[in-house]
Amino acid sequence: MTVETILHALSDPVRAAIYVDIAGSKCSQNCSNFLRISERDVPKSTLSQHFKALREAGLIRGERRGVEMHNTCRSAELERRFPGLIPAIIRAHKVQGAGKAGTGTSRNKKSAAASARKR
Repeated sequence: MTVETILHALSDPVRAAIYVDIAGSKCSQNCSNFLRISERDVPKSTLSQHFKALREAGLIRGERRGVEMHNTCRSAELERRFPGLIPAIIRAHKVQGAGKAGTGTSRNKKSAAASARKR
C-alpha cells in the first residue's frame, strides 16, 4: 500500500465514486449495488476491474459470501498508515461533485440567462 497506488486507483472518477460510497457506509457493500454510478450504467465486467483496482491498492477488502463479493473500506488501516489522506480525498471528491452538480449544461445556462433577462 503506497500513496501512489492509492492516488492512481482513485484517479478514475467511477472508482473514486465507488470508494467514497463504500467508505461512507457502515456495512459492507455488494458489488451489484454499483451497477449505476454517477448516473451511468457500468457493465459488470468493468465494475469487476474497478473493484480489483481498489482491492489491489489496499483501499477495500472483499469477502465472498456465496456468489457475491461484499466490500468494506480499510479506513482504520489507511488512517494509521497515512493519517488524514483518505478523509482529505473524500472531502475533495464531495466538493468536486458539488461543483459539477451546480454547473449544469450549456442549454440550462442559456435558459437561465434568458429567464434572468425577462425579469
